[in-house]
Parts: sequence; structure tokens; C-alpha cells
Amino acid sequence: MRRRLTLVLSTLAAALLPVLLLTALTPASAAAAATATAGPVPGPVKASVPLPSLNATTTQVASGLRRPTALAAPDDGTDRLFITEKSGRVRVYHPDTGLAQAPLLDITPSVDESGNERGLLGIALPPDFADSQDLYLAYTALPDGAVTLARYRLDESRLEVLLSQAHAEYSNHNGGQLAFGPDGDLYWSIGDGGGSGDPFDAGQRLDTLLGKIMRIDVSRACAPLAYCVPDDNPFVGTPGAREEIWLYGLRNPWRFSFDAADGSLWIGDVGQGRWEEVDHIPAGQGGLNLGWSCYEGLEKFTDGDCVPGEEYTEPVFTYSPYTGGCSVIGGHVYRGRQYADLVGGTYIATDYCSSTVWALRPDGRGGYEQAEIGETPTQVTSIGTTVDGEFYVVNDLPGGLHRMSFTREEPTCRVDRTVTAWGTGTTVDLTVTNTGDAPVNGWTLEFPLALGQRVVSDWNTELTQGSNTVSAGSAPHNATIAPGASVTLGYLAEHTGDASPPPRFMLNGDACAVGR
Repeated sequence: MRRRLTLVLSTLAAALLPVLLLTALTPASAAAAATATAGPVPGPVKASVPLPSLNATTTQVASGLRRPTALAAPDDGTDRLFITEKSGRVRVYHPDTGLAQAPLLDITPSVDESGNERGLLGIALPPDFADSQDLYLAYTALPDGAVTLARYRLDESRLEVLLSQAHAEYSNHNGGQLAFGPDGDLYWSIGDGGGSGDPFDAGQRLDTLLGKIMRIDVSRACAPLAYCVPDDNPFVGTPGAREEIWLYGLRNPWRFSFDAADGSLWIGDVGQGRWEEVDHIPAGQGGLNLGWSCYEGLEKFTDGDCVPGEEYTEPVFTYSPYTGGCSVIGGHVYRGRQYADLVGGTYIATDYCSSTVWALRPDGRGGYEQAEIGETPTQVTSIGTTVDGEFYVVNDLPGGLHRMSFTREEPTCRVDRTVTAWGTGTTVDLTVTNTGDAPVNGWTLEFPLALGQRVVSDWNTELTQGSNTVSAGSAPHNATIAPGASVTLGYLAEHTGDASPPPRFMLNGDACAVGR
């Protein structure tokens, strides 16, 4: 029997980044950006505002970027943002002067940008950047697409390759996130080698860097290596294992981040086609197996590579492509000052295709609150933060930089749930109340089901289920909900062990408060 180290449950989904054609970009005038209130929050702030009461919006502040992939903020007092472009350039944005025309650096002669997912993919700045003027880049290198980690010395305009992993067979699943952890070490993600279904069984192997997050010390060298492997890495001394590995069992961990308050690691891992997932790993817990390709999300993957008796760490959140999503874009826990009372301690992520903004927050009972709280611009590739913890996003095509803001907007609907479960069945009665000041004329209620639940019948609604996602539409007799009024509907479902009710609801595209 397998055992899974459960960090939480979820609901959600996945696929590959669509193949996109590089189109001509027409620079537009950049919107003037108001700078966020300076200074970090004096201590960790956890907002008490219910997630459905949040609204995330973006304001474009720069245009003319060519397929931006990542962004980072140097802690040098300049208020700049560094933005990577797929071709191999790093651009500079300042809130007062906008996007500089001249790149900070250009390594295009070294970068293989063939295919949709190759190119300059990640950037990280060490804690001593203001003095060292060193930065770290992740890219696919010419001539064969090897996934490469390099140090770039700005004062010398010199690129120094530190570590590479062969990745010639397929152009997708290169990972590419770089981040310095609270321990001062550099963490780097690489996908499983591409194709579909993990053809190399890379996720579960320890003799390759494919399908992994690595941890290395780049502040020194341990010959013949240009870096050192920390002594407490989980596979140091394990025969046949790459000692750089920190976590394994990943498919394409495109973006991950550390929570500045507690050092925990949040990972957005792109799925095969049924589930996108977010993982949350406590600080310092290396050596965990996140499941791919034995599991995709919480579901056993057909013909996956499963090892008898292996322990797998479950994702804390999953969603399916029936939500319109295709590739999760992992974000950050908000630790800034400007919106601390609204989203302090809340993890924010999005999706490349649906543009949905997901908000996750520990509920204090071992689970996570979750809500859809807005939309980003189309095709966001990365969420980054300023030194002070404020959020920016970049989007692929047409290539813009956008500042993210948060407001409180009370939901105009509430859903109360009554659940009766037995054996392999459950009935769920839902009461939908219009808490707004305008009537609802015709409605659609969308919500996810727990894995293994399948609707058998329904009442007072026109209901359809796709994967784990339900769309319940109004019937002729209850299409109008007056302010303060309610309608009831429900369904009978089969389940395979999890009879829990839906955790979130959207009425005509707006998040609802969730009652009992």
C-alpha cells in the first residue's frame, strides 16, 4: 500500500503551454506607475479578510517587451526591476522612467530559443548583489538545448556556466525558476525532459536532474565543481544519486517561491492534461517525492512510474482544464505593506490560459481556504515582487509589465451547503442567496467536486459535469433571484471515499461567500 504525506487537499488542473507564434509587438505608451508604499511590513501580517471578498486587478505600466519570462528586483536602493526576455536579454524597468531601451545584458549568442518553451527562462539576484554585481540566469543553451545555470558578472560582462543538464530530445519542460532560499543557497527547477507522460521516467529517478528542484551553494566552489553541494542536501552520499537534488517527482515546476515570513516553499507544477497543482513544502524539508509520474495531482497517472511502498507528498491545491486553464503560473505569498490588511499571508497564483487569479491561505485546521479573486492579463508567464514585496506580472504576448493591486469587494452571493453522506454516496443541497442590491436574472453556479465524485442526478437546476468541475444553470422557475432572496438546488453524487462538499463557488463569474 502506498502512503502519501498529505500537506492538504485541493481541486484543480492542467496541460502544456500552447504553441504560440511570435508576432510583431507594437510598443505602446507606458502607463505612469504609482510606486507602492516603501518599506517591508514590520512583521508577518495575516489578513482576516475572507478570500471571496478580495479582488485582484492589474495596471499595465510598460509595453514593448519581447516574450518576457521572469522578473527580479535588485536590493540595491534603485527601485528597479530586471525582466528576462526569451531571446536572451535582460531589460530594466523603473517606476519613474519606465522601460529602458538598452538591455542590462544580452546573452542571445548563447541561448537556444527554438520551440515555445526554450530560451532565457529565469533570473535570481544574490543577497550581496549590490556589492558583487553578480546575477544568476537559467536558460537553454546552444547548440543542443541543454538546460543551463550560469553566473553573469555585470562589472565584467562575463557569463560563467556553473551547471548544465542535457535536454536535447524535446524542447518543452525546461523548468527554469531560480531563487535564493532563506538559507542563502540557490534553488533551481528543471522539468522532466519533455514530451508527454515522462518518457524518460525522469521524475522518479535520482540519477538525473530532470524533474527536480536543486539546491546548491554558489558562494564558493568545491573543485572540480564551480559550486558546492550543501552537506545537508538529502541525497548526499546516496549511491547513484545526484547530490544537488532537493526535491523530486516534478513534471514542470515552471515557477516556485519562498515565503519571506516562514521560509516555506510554494511550487506551481504544470500538469499533463488533467490536473494543475500547487505544492507547499515546510522550510527545510528536502528529499520529498512530489509524485510525478506516479501521480498527476491527486490522481493516479495511467501507466505512470510507481514504486511500491514509496511515500508521495500531495499537492495542497489542484484544478482541472475544465476551468479553462492549461498551465499553472506559481506566484508568491504576499508580504508587502500596501495591501497587508487584505492579502497578507495569502498565496497568489494564476494560469497561462484562463488568467484566473487563485488565492490560497492556510485555514488553521490543516487545510487551505481557496478562491478565484480576479483575472490577470492574457498569457502571464511570471509573477514577481519588488524588494518591498509588491506584485508585478509579465505576460508573454503582447509583452507587457503590469502592477497588481488588491481591493475589498464584498461578494454579492452566498452559498450554504447541507451534506448527507453514506457508503459511496452523498447528497448536497445548496442554498444560493443574492446578497447584492440588484436582481439576478438567469444564473450559472460553477464549483469543483472532490476527486472521485460523480454527479448521478440533480434537482432545481440544469447541471453538467466536466472532469471535477460542475456548471449548474438556472431552471425556468428559479431564474430570477431578487436582492435578499434565495434559491435552492442540489445533486446526488457517487464518491470513492471523499464526500466533502464543494469548497468554493462562482455565480455568473463572481466569487460567492461560503456559509456552513
